[in-house]
Amino acid sequence: MMGSGLLFFLVVVAYLIVNKFTRKSEIKLIAELTEGTKEKKFSGEVIFQRLYILYVKIPGIRKYLLKIRRRLAIVNIDDEYLTRRQSAMAITKALVIVVPVSFIIFALTKTNFLLRGILLILLLFIIDSIIEGMADKIDTKLLNQQIGFFSEIRHAYREFNMIEEAIYEVSQQDDLEVSRQGEKIYEILISDDPETELEKYYDVAPNSYLKEFAGISYLTKEFGDRKDGTTGASLYLKNLNNITQELQLEILKRDKLDYVFQSLAIISAVPILFIEPVKAWAVSQFSFTKQFYQGKLGLVVQMLLIIITFVCYTLIRKIKDNGAIPVSNNYENPWQEKTYRNPFFKGIIDMFIPKQGTKEYLKIRQLLKDSASKLKMEWLYINRIVATALTFVVAIFMFFQLHQAAINYIYTNPTSDYDLVGEMSKSDAKKAMDLTEQDNYFLKKLKGKLGITQGEVRLTLKKDTKYYKDATDEILDKDAERIMNKLTIINGENFQWFELLLSMLFAIVGYYAPVFLLMFQKKMRQLEMENEVMQFQTIILMLMKIERVNVEMILEWLERYANIFKEPISTCVNNYEAGAWEALEALKEEVSFHDFIRVVEGLQSAVEKIPIKDAFDELDTERAYYQEKRKESNDRLISRKGMIGKAIGFAPMIILFVGYLIVPLVLIGLLSMSSSFAAMSQAGKL
Repeated sequence: MMGSGLLFFLVVVAYLIVNKFTRKSEIKLIAELTEGTKEKKFSGEVIFQRLYILYVKIPGIRKYLLKIRRRLAIVNIDDEYLTRRQSAMAITKALVIVVPVSFIIFALTKTNFLLRGILLILLLFIIDSIIEGMADKIDTKLLNQQIGFFSEIRHAYREFNMIEEAIYEVSQQDDLEVSRQGEKIYEILISDDPETELEKYYDVAPNSYLKEFAGISYLTKEFGDRKDGTTGASLYLKNLNNITQELQLEILKRDKLDYVFQSLAIISAVPILFIEPVKAWAVSQFSFTKQFYQGKLGLVVQMLLIIITFVCYTLIRKIKDNGAIPVSNNYENPWQEKTYRNPFFKGIIDMFIPKQGTKEYLKIRQLLKDSASKLKMEWLYINRIVATALTFVVAIFMFFQLHQAAINYIYTNPTSDYDLVGEMSKSDAKKAMDLTEQDNYFLKKLKGKLGITQGEVRLTLKKDTKYYKDATDEILDKDAERIMNKLTIINGENFQWFELLLSMLFAIVGYYAPVFLLMFQKKMRQLEMENEVMQFQTIILMLMKIERVNVEMILEWLERYANIFKEPISTCVNNYEAGAWEALEALKEEVSFHDFIRVVEGLQSAVEKIPIKDAFDELDTERAYYQEKRKESNDRLISRKGMIGKAIGFAPMIILFVGYLIVPLVLIGLLSMSSSFAAMSQAGKL
């Protein structure tokens, strides 16, 4: 037993010694393998990963982080590390711009807290614009990568003659965003149920061209490739070439739009930053303008300029829309839906929503369709009610601010008996300010006495032993008149009944503002109808020569890629089984665009009379003509958008310098000169 125990002890000791040396060799081997692969503690990769964790904890920044993340998650496909890094980089770049601008705003609005608040709100819009711009760059970058990707697919397909193998081979060559999309499409093609997986991919694909590529690849794999009857080339490669041509046209269109709208959104917002500098310069150079800039009228013009800037900034973003996938796709549970679920608010909101089937209900529903808005009817009316309430409250607040501005001007403006160009000397400024403080002493005593007369004011001055102990009757009359004028203004600056009516009128405008925005969006989308119909023609051109493709399948493809005409095409697809000809006839009646009606008529011919390729044979024979027509259409679209965008974008700048500086300067200068000449003429007569 002792021998067995000793032997067991020796075995355990030997095992521990061997295990220790083995672990050392394994650790050494792992260290050799991982050498040079670990990131440094303060490398860019590590810093952005830590910044992402920090940003996601900050409530305000978290909102914008999740916005950009949604777009990146679609492009990067399950690469969480890369998505986090790119999201943190985008937010960091935005903060590098926003933080200095915030300091500038605080520096320029030291005393004007109202303007500071408005500028900070505008800054939130600018942040949103920056985030959207970064997302658009990512989308455009992916489009550019697709050009090379499709070119490589062509060569690989000729080599392997198998679509899935060609896609896999090209996707493994580079670590690009488009390569991840290629890997995803390869997984779909080799899956057990590729049709179902393809439908899922259509919902998350970054752009329509990858959808087309995935769909054509699936159809070719399913039904086989065939030679084109006219050229003898592979039909799959010809379709791939058609997608590439469409892609090139889209890239050119976006590049031109980016060039035309370059910095227009910023230009439309920048004039607000110059309100205070312009006012300070005008007052310092021409003191007679002080009453305008520091009074009610100046504040009114300032508010109008800010409102126009907000409107122009919003419209610029709507006009520039290049058809990219929106940054935010969260339409499932927004704040409007949460509000509508509340029984109390639901009862109020339902009072405003028109009854189903009424003319107003059908009109609003059609407007939502035509503008391609993601809003539900309930959400739209929640927006309208909130806009009404906010407009009314802001209008009431602004009227109180106008009255307060007029009163503050009386109490703070240096009192002088003459106007001059330039600033007062220090001694004159001190005398004028002393006179203002003297008047304020009596104004505080007499404020609130609405029926007071100038004689009573004179009597109050005469009884005063501090300022008018030995004053003459001429001085008493002159000062009593001046104080009476100031007192009339102070006592008269109260909220008036007509201001309540004006607030209600502004609230009505606010109620219709969301509808006006939808109408503007509808108008902008009508400009792109021709472009979308030409995309439909390309899709039909790719499908019409594939065997077993029928009209219903073409309609499903058109529905998948439609934007402006999506709603009527969806209705047609749903009604197709009940009667193909009737469904297409109803589609013709629902739209009014002539080129789209011609496409529908071609589909009607293919339903009963002739094959699809014969119904649309002109698309193939006149391909070059349609390409040139597409380019011309894009040029016209960009030209019209650019003309409208520039007019709207530069409007705030023009209003700032013309309406806020030049016109007041000229008018007030002429009025001051007229009063000065009148005073000189009166003095000459005396």
